[in-house]
Amino acid sequence: MEEPVSQQTSSGILTDGVSAEAVMKATWRDFWTITKPSINASNLLAAFAGFWLAGYGSMDVPLLLAMLAGMALVIAGACTVNNYIDRDIDPLMNRTSDRPVATGRIQPLTALWYGITLFLAGTILLATLVNPLSALLAAIGFLAYVFLYTAWTKRTTPWNTVVGSISGAVPPMVGWAAATGGLEWPAWMLFLFMFVWQPAHFYALAMMKADDYRAAGIPMFPVVKGFQETKRQTLAFIILLLPVSLLLFATGVVSWLYLGMAFVLGGVYLYLALAGWSKDADDIWARKMFFYSILYLTIMQLGMFIDPILFR
Repeated sequence: MEEPVSQQTSSGILTDGVSAEAVMKATWRDFWTITKPSINASNLLAAFAGFWLAGYGSMDVPLLLAMLAGMALVIAGACTVNNYIDRDIDPLMNRTSDRPVATGRIQPLTALWYGITLFLAGTILLATLVNPLSALLAAIGFLAYVFLYTAWTKRTTPWNTVVGSISGAVPPMVGWAAATGGLEWPAWMLFLFMFVWQPAHFYALAMMKADDYRAAGIPMFPVVKGFQETKRQTLAFIILLLPVSLLLFATGVVSWLYLGMAFVLGGVYLYLALAGWSKDADDIWARKMFFYSILYLTIMQLGMFIDPILFR
């Protein structure tokens, strides 16, 4: 991708629309926010779940901390490079227009090399202090997010959300590989669970932010296919999530507590999707589905943590 050339005019405004004053205001907080800490935290929680279940409720704390530190750096790197790639469309959307690269507080090439450095540091840390498999998996997640999702499908197809779910499903596999050095069936079930959960979650967000995506020319599913088709697609993934969420029980790493939670929480998820289909306005339905999807995943992961403590 060719780097845009910015030149200052007599008015103090750069030719790409960024003020010279804004360029000078980068702070440590900008270098923190560009790594998307909230996304990082949620992915680290998933990585911890994989590590915890692999140890059946016991753990090597130094190894855990090394895995989390390495993953945090890799995820931060991916999010930073995402900011670099999306610097042309972020200014067009209300929710992203104040990002450090979009406003010019951090220069594009600075963001690119910052992201690459974070990624390399995290990968090296995982390879040396954890094991090569965890480093390889983390690198695959990075490449999937940066290239398959951000640079390619996000701008070309409404199925970008499904493709992007690959990277979001990798963290629990990294956690499992860190604890065991391998990838047994439970690790794959965790990957499948996280992969299937994500589309319904992000379809709801895309409905809530459809005007933003439309303004930026991003072909998100609600923008291209409409809200009714997005609702159908969301329902399909929720229905698929119900049996997928039970597969972890079949592997033996969790027991009846988790199974009961999966049935109840999945049933509530399905009920909310169906009950509000015709009763709620689209924006209200999307908001309900979005917030419940977060609650669902949080409690399901809590079940993964508690179950081995109580039943092993």
